[in-house]
Amino acid sequence: MNTTDGRLLEIRMFRVRPGTREEFDRISREGTVPMMRRYGFTVLACGPQLDEDDGYYLVRVFDSAQQRLDLSQRLYASQEWIDNYEQPVMAMIVDYRHALLPAYGAIVAGLADPTVG
Repeated sequence: MNTTDGRLLEIRMFRVRPGTREEFDRISREGTVPMMRRYGFTVLACGPQLDEDDGYYLVRVFDSAQQRLDLSQRLYASQEWIDNYEQPVMAMIVDYRHALLPAYGAIVAGLADPTVG
């Protein structure tokens, strides 16, 4: 039987403004995803959604709900985020949703995209 050991899989689904998805992807792959990794996030995958022209996804895994909260607060309060990403990224996002799921090891391993960041 697979176990999560309390780990969480987070799937974020963004709707970006029409015509901005390519730039959102570039900023994600070249900027925000590498930054997240430097801050300790485990980013498994990101990219344009196949079923929505203005859709984008981000998949991350966390050891616990507390780790998710701590890393997020640290990242989004950082001067690097505020100076480089907050305005351009938020200007492209119309809205987003997220889902938190148990992070079973086999699922996490299968979702990891080696081409991300």
